[in-house]
Amino acid sequence: MTLRNALVGTLAVVSLAACGTSTPSADSGKIQVVASTNVWGSVIKAVGGDEVEVKALLDDPSADPHSYESKPADAALVKDAKLVVFNGGGYDDFFAKLITSDATKKIEAFPLRDNHAEPQTGAPDADGHDHSVNEHVWYDLHTVQAVAEAAANELGAIAPDKKTTFEKNTADFTTKLEELEKKVAGIGKDRKVASTEPIAHYLIDESGAEDVTPEAFSKAIEEESDVPAAALASMNQLVESKQVNVLVENTQTENQVTKSVVEKARAAGVPVVAVTETLPEGVTGYLDWMSKQVDALTQALKA
Repeated sequence: MTLRNALVGTLAVVSLAACGTSTPSADSGKIQVVASTNVWGSVIKAVGGDEVEVKALLDDPSADPHSYESKPADAALVKDAKLVVFNGGGYDDFFAKLITSDATKKIEAFPLRDNHAEPQTGAPDADGHDHSVNEHVWYDLHTVQAVAEAAANELGAIAPDKKTTFEKNTADFTTKLEELEKKVAGIGKDRKVASTEPIAHYLIDESGAEDVTPEAFSKAIEEESDVPAAALASMNQLVESKQVNVLVENTQTENQVTKSVVEKARAAGVPVVAVTETLPEGVTGYLDWMSKQVDALTQALKA
């Protein structure tokens, strides 16, 4: 689902608490970084450590990220940043539009994605969203590693005297990513999964599980449109008759349709794994968050 379809409401721009940051200030002497979401902000924080201050425009775990509308204050933050990082791929177009200077150092995650796991689901729809690719690349551990490496390069160019520190932090971060990859790789072989929304597509693909979610169901949920009756019936049958081993639920964009599917899955005894699009309150960073989600998915697949 893209952030392009901004509907109503605005989220408060607050500090990236999950990464232990405060509002960026040029007076701090630290490298000022602005991220579209606290997920990408936490990756930059892992690389930059105490040498960076990170501001995430989206870090409210109770809000729907797809309803975000940028404000003048956001543009000012981006303009003053030494480095900006965003998802791309149509997910956070509002952020790309805030970058008005070619001199701003930027990292866009989507072009760095690992192409091994792209679903082929059709041509761009009316609003330009291309369903032939999955833009939720923070669930692709390979892409996250590539973003960390890009961050080390960009931060090293900004502060050459800290380059060794950034490279060491990236190496440590990469080692832990590889441990997560080993934990999930192949764990879902011969297992079937359904998803209320294809957020964790890359992680499911890494597990080797087959995602059997009806295409029309996924598309409707992503586009915030009515789910066709046939697609809903197929989805309900999958969970009620336990034709899937796991149901993956995006809790951050829950609606009455997805809530009903989740209830049916639980009633049938199908394990439900909750995933989110931003770091939940209380987590310490990307690795902490993703580790918990990998553990939940692997345990459910083993059940």
